[in-house]
Amino acid sequence: MAEQPLLIVSNRGPCRFTRGPDGEVTAQRGGGGLVTALSGLAAVRPVTWIASALSDEDAEMAARGPYRDGDLTVRMVVHDREEYDRYYNVFANPTLWFIHHYLWGLATEPSVDRNVRLAWDAGYVPVNQRFADAVVAELESAEGDLPPVMLQDYHLFVAPADIRERVPEAVIQHFSHIPWPMPDYWRVLPPEIRQTIHESMLACDVIGLHTARYVGNFLASVAQFTDARVDTEAATVHFRGRTVRVTSRPISVDPEEFDRLAASEAVLAEREALQAWRPEKVVLRVDRTDPSKNVVRGIQAFELFLSDHPEWEGRVTLLAKLDPSRQDIPEYTEYMGAIQRAARTVNDRFYTTDDWQAVDLRISDNFPEAIAGYAEYDVLLVNAIFDGMNLVAKEAPLVNDRDGVLILSENAGAHPELGEHALTVNPFDLQEQADAIHTALVMPEDERRNRIAGLRAQVREHDITRWVEALMDDLARARPEAVER
Repeated sequence: MAEQPLLIVSNRGPCRFTRGPDGEVTAQRGGGGLVTALSGLAAVRPVTWIASALSDEDAEMAARGPYRDGDLTVRMVVHDREEYDRYYNVFANPTLWFIHHYLWGLATEPSVDRNVRLAWDAGYVPVNQRFADAVVAELESAEGDLPPVMLQDYHLFVAPADIRERVPEAVIQHFSHIPWPMPDYWRVLPPEIRQTIHESMLACDVIGLHTARYVGNFLASVAQFTDARVDTEAATVHFRGRTVRVTSRPISVDPEEFDRLAASEAVLAEREALQAWRPEKVVLRVDRTDPSKNVVRGIQAFELFLSDHPEWEGRVTLLAKLDPSRQDIPEYTEYMGAIQRAARTVNDRFYTTDDWQAVDLRISDNFPEAIAGYAEYDVLLVNAIFDGMNLVAKEAPLVNDRDGVLILSENAGAHPELGEHALTVNPFDLQEQADAIHTALVMPEDERRNRIAGLRAQVREHDITRWVEALMDDLARARPEAVER
């Protein structure tokens, strides 16, 4: 018997459309664990996925109507370009992203000026309303039971209220894939904006976050910025006659996907190149060039490690495999430059030969090379300032066959699950990170083996399928009975 239909809503969709040499527009499935997992629901139920049209080809396909691939229907929402730019490049990123990751240096930034307010009023709000319009249209055209609505991430904080007002009986779930900050940090935003965001979130039946820490921060924020009644022990909020459940659901990865990737021809070719290049030991980081990832401090910590332990000079390299991120946003462009300057400083300080340099900085979108790096590291450095989860910490141990040691920030969402098998560091403490690199490099083989075995066991047991099942269970609990109009 087929399962109940489902509505998934996110800024970026499960596929993108490209134009071939013959002029025809074709669909290409998107990558990544989230898209793979949620698209996979279409194998057992009809899924309609609502997402932004991000290219001219997307918009062309949207004009033709929904795209269908078996039981997966993709409906593209076309936005005014100026509105979308304000929504994405000013308010969602960096304003909201920087709030959620504690990235604003409050002595000097941000300045909530006319541009930020315009990005809210004439960007974030209307784009969210357009998403809500698309959801409501799907709900109103549904035959029989209303499909539950699964909203994804910080791009869609104010859509729930609009959906709830127009379809009161809808079952709505929102999942945030980034940290939820402490209440005081929300005070960066004007009172009416932070109140609107939190009240809109309370229009959901279920709110999902990655960790208990984020759940606590959300409940504390709601208590400060709304008149809702919060039950901290039960992790529920009572607001305007409704009860909202707030859950901790750590996302994961598909281990079988990474088993296949590790054995693919593209990855094996990249791994062969890395083996020909590699020094005795490799400290690896795989990240986007995002300020939240703390790449600059990681490079500085590696410099301190080499300074403290000169016997390792010429024997170990920091391989920084970085994917360019959001280069349309000035703060990200500036951070990219800071990364490059930090790497150059270290390499200028330590003697470089044809066979060795201290920091090998590779900024490119080369996924097979990243997976090959997973296989080849001796130490994996994940020192994020704050991170919703950090899937690199879960992916890499599955592929690695050198008993690599994970160094993990205490502020990464993965830390509650993986911390006991990792070396924990404060992301701001360069000396602690430098010491952790040395500890990892000289760690006895049996301890290395036990630690990575623990990481693999945790990730394989708590995989992406288990995360999706938890979300489905939350939806079932939200409204066990059929929801009819």
